[in-house]
Amino acid sequence: MMKIFTTQVAGHFNRILEQEEEAIEDSARLLAQALIGEGILYIHGHKELQGVLLEAKNSSEPLLRVEALLDDKGQMKRPSFEDRVLLFTYRSTDSEAISLAKKLAEERIQTVGVSANVKDEGAEHLYSITDLHIDSKLRQPLIPGEDGERYGYPALMTALYVYYALTFTMKEMLGEYNEEE
Repeated sequence: MMKIFTTQVAGHFNRILEQEEEAIEDSARLLAQALIGEGILYIHGHKELQGVLLEAKNSSEPLLRVEALLDDKGQMKRPSFEDRVLLFTYRSTDSEAISLAKKLAEERIQTVGVSANVKDEGAEHLYSITDLHIDSKLRQPLIPGEDGERYGYPALMTALYVYYALTFTMKEMLGEYNEEE
């Protein structure tokens, strides 16, 4: 079972790398603008995807000037024009993320969304509201069960993979910027 899961996860990460490389680079550039200037990088993850914020703030390699988008009462903080926002959610149709993205768009706060693009023509999609979007490609659990049901939905692993792709790219950009100064 673990071989199947490992193979599926590796394939999933490779699809993100191959198909989202340009979106990751563009998104990293947008997010790095806050860190080059005086801005803050606000992060929000839906449910367990809040683990990305914990990684950004409390890991052995924390990012500078990172804060939670929501306060302890679940209310959105008030980012300024210099700030950037990074939103993680499961699917591009998640109403909570769409609501946050709309509020941020009204305030003209530049935002990167990360979610699986789902096909639902009648629904609003996160990718149509955020400035940039990265497709996490995780539309369903990865392992088919004997009963026909699928299981193994590594949402946090996928979010962390995208987070690291963004941070490594931002680190390169910030290094180049600092060399130019």
